[in-house]
Amino acid sequence: MSVKKENKISGFHPFSTPVTHIVLPQKFTCPFHYTPHPLCIIASEEIQDYLSRQKQWEEELNKGKMFGVLVVRTETGRIGYLAAFSGILAGRNIHPYFVPPVYDLQQPQGFFKKEEANITALNERINILENDTHYLNIRQKISDINQKAGQILADAKDNLKKAKADRDVRRKNPLTEAEQADLLKESQFRKAEFRRLKQYWEKQIDAIQAETDRFTLQIETLKEERKNRSAALQQKLFEQFQLLNARGEIRNLCDIFKETVHKTPPAGAGECAAPKLLQYAYLNRLHPIAMAEFWWGNSPKTELRRHGYYYPACKGKCEPILKHMLQGLDVEDNLLPENTPDRYELEILYEDQWLLIVNKPAGMLSVPGKSSQASVCQLLQKHHPALTGLTTVHRLDMATSGLLLIAKTKDIHYHLQRQFKNRTIKKSYVAILDGNIDSDEGIIELPLCLDPWDRPRQIVSPEHGKPSVTRYRVVEHNANRTRIVFYPLTGRTHQLRVHAAHPLGLNTPILGDTLYGREAERLYLHAESLEFRHPVSHEIIRIEKKAEF
Repeated sequence: MSVKKENKISGFHPFSTPVTHIVLPQKFTCPFHYTPHPLCIIASEEIQDYLSRQKQWEEELNKGKMFGVLVVRTETGRIGYLAAFSGILAGRNIHPYFVPPVYDLQQPQGFFKKEEANITALNERINILENDTHYLNIRQKISDINQKAGQILADAKDNLKKAKADRDVRRKNPLTEAEQADLLKESQFRKAEFRRLKQYWEKQIDAIQAETDRFTLQIETLKEERKNRSAALQQKLFEQFQLLNARGEIRNLCDIFKETVHKTPPAGAGECAAPKLLQYAYLNRLHPIAMAEFWWGNSPKTELRRHGYYYPACKGKCEPILKHMLQGLDVEDNLLPENTPDRYELEILYEDQWLLIVNKPAGMLSVPGKSSQASVCQLLQKHHPALTGLTTVHRLDMATSGLLLIAKTKDIHYHLQRQFKNRTIKKSYVAILDGNIDSDEGIIELPLCLDPWDRPRQIVSPEHGKPSVTRYRVVEHNANRTRIVFYPLTGRTHQLRVHAAHPLGLNTPILGDTLYGREAERLYLHAESLEFRHPVSHEIIRIEKKAEF
């Protein structure tokens, strides 16, 4: 009986921990919505143990980095895993423990390094020209002379106006023909003098400007060359990322991203952990079984990442790539189980002829989306077919439960929206935080904006973010959980979730927040109370619905 031998595959790690008792998943992991398989958790722990022993990387790892693990089966049936990191690690993108990049940008003799050196040389030439002493001096000189000429000509123009005003006064008195002729000559002479003065200074400025323009033309020419060479380099680079899928089909990044909204790949596309892992597995005839990604180290200043937490693949960079690379694998469904309107009975807490308030269940959309997921508007339309103008005045995240205000007409919607805009509508949310916090109450102010490459994730950005303010009050501490009430003073997307999780906020994510924290049975966030002035009766309406948790 012959036994098939298997060549050693670099980067393939057999499990150190016994795993034969663990049942393999029936389908491959959906990278955008998953619970880490037990094999992925064990593999991640082994990778983390390896990382903790790499003292030379300690400073780098403290800054934070995303790592990935891919559980695979060899052709002979052995189970093990591959490990990868996103981007580069400690200035290099090749380390023996991890799979290599899809394309090695750092090849010393590769086209990328060579052209990068050319672009660097252009940058240096531009920098030399922009900081040339003579260039800076003549720029200052032209600035000074423009200022001086401007002041002289402004004074001359004032004198012209004064002389004209004086002549106008003199013309009010009886004048002889000779006196009138003298006034005309004076006017013509002064105008001619002003033109000569203006031409003189224009000539002075033009002479210096010509010298400045010679430098400017050189700089702009070099910048245009840099722009063109950078664009060509980026295009050629993207073409080098020849990405496989389970069927053996190959597509490059340019081809993949031309079907997206942005049409071109973003910087860093193809360098995340997930594409590296799948590419290496396909190249080495390893069958992918399950995958997970985790963050190791401190959180970045803008994004929300927590040490040791698992995260889905990013949408902007990885979704188009993985959509191709997963072809040929039996993959878990991308979305949560679809909820059709028939499955829900919507609880209406208040209703009159102008508006209504419902208790939205967790897992239901506020308004119809691209999928067949149930939405509040769909369900209400089904039960109120005569009402064609139903419009949500505000929205709740799909995972958030609680009070949702809905207008029945455009006018009512307009008036209620104005109350939201003027911040006269009062709202409160109850949440359970995944940990304890020190303060019992306070205010959080963190400007938020969308991460365009990882929708719908929000980031904190002082430069581009919109003001967002939340007041909070702790209700109770229970073990390693905190029950808290949020009072949002603004209404930004994911405001409460980010304010809870961010290090500059409460630094404690809401329990069950899969975007900014970690998974649980649900997102423990509920819109508990709503207070507003009725647009017709002008009475204060206050509705409260306690959370089920």
